[in-house]
Amino acid sequence: MIEPRKVKCIARKKLDENLAFRTYLKCNADEDELDEQFLRLHNELFAEYDCSRCRNCCKLLCGSIPDEDIQKDAEYLGISKEEFIENYLEPKKEEWEEAYNAKHKPCDFLAQDGTCKLGECRPESCKKYPYTNQPERLESLYSVLDTVEVCPVSFEIFERLKKEYAWKM
Repeated sequence: MIEPRKVKCIARKKLDENLAFRTYLKCNADEDELDEQFLRLHNELFAEYDCSRCRNCCKLLCGSIPDEDIQKDAEYLGISKEEFIENYLEPKKEEWEEAYNAKHKPCDFLAQDGTCKLGECRPESCKKYPYTNQPERLESLYSVLDTVEVCPVSFEIFERLKKEYAWKM
């Protein structure tokens, strides 16, 4: 498995190749079969991977926290909702937005040991990242390419899919 600190650089070098493979999948892959392949590889690789030793997602991305989670998260940290928003979240650009974005990179909730200070209160988007076990991967292959630059497991899944399809650029 690729080292977390190298994944972005190597994925960027493979960008043209990955875009071409994405196009190949869009034109040739069966949606259900591709979802099964992603899920199988996701389960196989994450079973052996300790995310707390990487946490590129927490270091490189700004997560979002839905409005409905703010009070619960603030209580979990023992602070008021207002303090939580002021200390950790960007103001919403539009009133209609349903989530706040985290204010800092790396994420303020990333603990030294690689765990999340929000525990099980962490947002669903964080729990599900890199989404490689979610359905409809064929429709979201561009977002998969984004995760390939951040997550070593996502990178490996994409590389293994190339082998399974016997794909060559």
